[in-house]
Amino acid sequence: MSNAVFIRAEELAQELEISKAKAYKMIRQWNEELRAKGYATVNGRVSRQYYKEHMYGLADKKGDD
Repeated sequence: MSNAVFIRAEELAQELEISKAKAYKMIRQWNEELRAKGYATVNGRVSRQYYKEHMYGLADKKGDD
């Protein structure tokens, strides 16, 4: 997995073993949620952190070692 800030639909599809169409649909939904919260979004990409939080319930805990 990349350390890039955003995850693209192609990478999401490969990681979750889903179609690209489904990955784009998921990203569109997440981007709608982010826009509703006042965040800027990029079509076809979503914040890797937001993706992890929604898929795995992971939050980036800084300072916890």
